[in-house]
Amino acid sequence: MEGDFESETLRTLSSKYADWHGYISLVVCALGVPLNLINITVLTRKHMQTPINCILTWLAVSDMLTMISYIPFAIHFYCEHNANTISAEKNSRKWMQFLVVYLNFSATTHTISIWLGVALAIFRYRHIQSPAKGNLTRMRRLIRARLVVCAIYIGSIILMIPNYVSYNLIETRDRNTTLVVFERWKLGTPDVKPVVLLNLVLYSVVAKLVPCILMIVYGGLLLRTLNHKLKVNRRRLSGNSTLYNQRTLDTSRTTVMLLIVLVLFLITELPQAILILLCIFLRNFFDNVYIPLGDTMDIIALINSGIDFVLYCSMSQEFRKTFLRVCCSISRKSSGLSKNTIPFESLHTTQIRLK
Repeated sequence: MEGDFESETLRTLSSKYADWHGYISLVVCALGVPLNLINITVLTRKHMQTPINCILTWLAVSDMLTMISYIPFAIHFYCEHNANTISAEKNSRKWMQFLVVYLNFSATTHTISIWLGVALAIFRYRHIQSPAKGNLTRMRRLIRARLVVCAIYIGSIILMIPNYVSYNLIETRDRNTTLVVFERWKLGTPDVKPVVLLNLVLYSVVAKLVPCILMIVYGGLLLRTLNHKLKVNRRRLSGNSTLYNQRTLDTSRTTVMLLIVLVLFLITELPQAILILLCIFLRNFFDNVYIPLGDTMDIIALINSGIDFVLYCSMSQEFRKTFLRVCCSISRKSSGLSKNTIPFESLHTTQIRLK
């Protein structure tokens, strides 16, 4: 389909934001990586091991890997060099090969994250429908959650194989300077390669659109089931408000927290799925719309990857208590070490080594 889609306003805004994107994304990553590490530390405590927390743990792992990989990308392609230009130093073969690895790696971790979001919705819905009773049932569901996580990680890698082979680097010359750039995909034309077309269809539909639809469906079922359970509990426990508060508020807060996680996924991934589909069918849409919006989509995805700690702390009392216990434990260990007498010579040697 023919189309120009040229927008001077969009390109101007994209160009201006690109000057700041690298620094903003580094701040987000600098906060998000340790916060995800805290999530992993808290959620893997023995008393916190549940199917939902197992999925949330590996979600934190994939989010943390996404942010770690973004740091060198942002430093080189945005902070050290102008994001809106190309040069021999910026577009060297070594750095362009790194860019290929980064693009494939981040696409895989994003795919893992969104399918883990689907798993969260399904597991929570089934738990509300049929709460686990007995240690054996809990253990079976925990094992099932671990198997699902493993399947999602392996399946996402297999799903992204067309993406791994879609990026080709070519050399071009500009004012007697050799530059390494990506081979154009020629989207929206009959000249597009089949592997590129397959990649974009799989990535937009299987890795983004289908998970978003499943999140909407199970999120709606989750919300409806939660409302029904709350109404039943209100009638059943109307004579004991204390018991009602203890039993229902924790369940509702956990479910609301997971619903917010799903909504954040939808805000991040659904627009991108639609844009990628439009790139397949509309000529020039990729260059004139998708690329200028790339930095905005990146920063939204990074914020989504790093915000979960705030959400868990604000919505889960058990998470807050465990987090405080972990902090107190670390503090006691540190104070215990500080009470030990350290010879002056050892302290001096340590300082020299640290230098």
